[in-house]
Amino acid sequence: MTPAAAYDEIADWYEHDFLGGWRAHAESGGDPLGVDPLLRDLLGAGSGPCLEIGCGTGFHAARVRALGWTPLGVDLSAGMLRHARDRLPVARADAERLPIADGSVPAVLSMMVHTDMPGYPAVLREAAQVLRPGGMLVHIGVHPCFCGGFADHGDREAVVIRPGYLDSHWTKDSWTDQGVRARVGAVHRPLPELMHSFLEAGLVLERFAEGRGPTPLVLAVRARKPG
Repeated sequence: MTPAAAYDEIADWYEHDFLGGWRAHAESGGDPLGVDPLLRDLLGAGSGPCLEIGCGTGFHAARVRALGWTPLGVDLSAGMLRHARDRLPVARADAERLPIADGSVPAVLSMMVHTDMPGYPAVLREAAQVLRPGGMLVHIGVHPCFCGGFADHGDREAVVIRPGYLDSHWTKDSWTDQGVRARVGAVHRPLPELMHSFLEAGLVLERFAEGRGPTPLVLAVRARKPG
């Protein structure tokens, strides 16, 4: 089963049940993954189009718009885009073959999606192609050191890391059967492999940050296309 087909099957659950829980947190002032400060810090205020690759249901569009950017989205899943269309302009497309002119956008955002993309190095190369010289790519994703089939998050104060981190792999193993990964699986890449993907795309690494908590769930990177 491809990631696109998997997300088509769970699109309604993802929008109403999974994201419903995140919206409830947000409405009460919560940010379970700590992505808001990471987005403000790394993307920051700006103007012009910000292309979100793997935009899903458009959940993050309001955050991007609040920073002054004009969010645009691409995703492979028609089911997810059905929920996104009222939140931002979207196109159904493979992130490895973006329907965007080379050198045309000042910012690209990859938000919590790299584990859904087996060809993420190729996605980064394509993102670098469509960025303007001097444009930035902001990656905010699950932390490769602490999230994956090898990590048990049953106790957030004492996450258990089992063997498996060092090997690149795809898995549906998860400490919980209530999340996305148990339904659609995830690609794991160790930290050095992930970071090398930015360099191999010709991007210059510029800034790094991690999510909050005793064990950070999120790793964020800002990289820039040479001007």
